[in-house]
Amino acid sequence: MKTILKLEELGMFLFSIYLFSQLNFAWWWYLALILLPDISMIGYLVNNKIGAACYNLAHHKGIALVIYVSGLYLHNETLQLAGVILFGHSSMDRFMGYGLKYNEGFKFTHLGEIGK
Repeated sequence: MKTILKLEELGMFLFSIYLFSQLNFAWWWYLALILLPDISMIGYLVNNKIGAACYNLAHHKGIALVIYVSGLYLHNETLQLAGVILFGHSSMDRFMGYGLKYNEGFKFTHLGEIGK
């Protein structure tokens, strides 16, 4: 099952690259922005609960899709770009085993404990 989930996340990551290719941005924008959502880890400087909330907000695929679809509706490619980056980054993270965080600490995720 773990392999199937990883392949599904890889497929969604590749889909984000396809969606990006439909936008009028140079390719270097994708590479420059794909790690930007990890700024949300700054919440861990406060405590684990705030860190998990910030991380999960920035890595929620539903939020990413709402932002992307809002960009489509408003004909705003910057919003579409933000949605694609959030979606692609979340898929990439989950493919690598980094899931949504629990309040116990960074290594405790919905995909299991990181490093086990």
